[in-house]
Amino acid sequence: MEEKDLLSRITINPNVCFGKPTIRNMRYPVEVILDLLSAGMTTQELLEDYPDLEEDDIRACLAFAAKLMKVQSIMQVKAA
Repeated sequence: MEEKDLLSRITINPNVCFGKPTIRNMRYPVEVILDLLSAGMTTQELLEDYPDLEEDDIRACLAFAAKLMKVQSIMQVKAA
């Protein structure tokens, strides 16, 4: 699947999850999926725990994060 097709799975709707980016307008915020992946959860584990998700949804979250990193500058963010 091409990047633009993956990114079309990421939706921003002010009426869903306070306008945070979600997967296919469902209540699965991209940030939650990325947090779970960074904590060591595998794609297969995510798909088992969240049966509404598809493998391309997980790839879409990663593509979205990669796209966000392609900015001109980044301010330092301190860990909470």
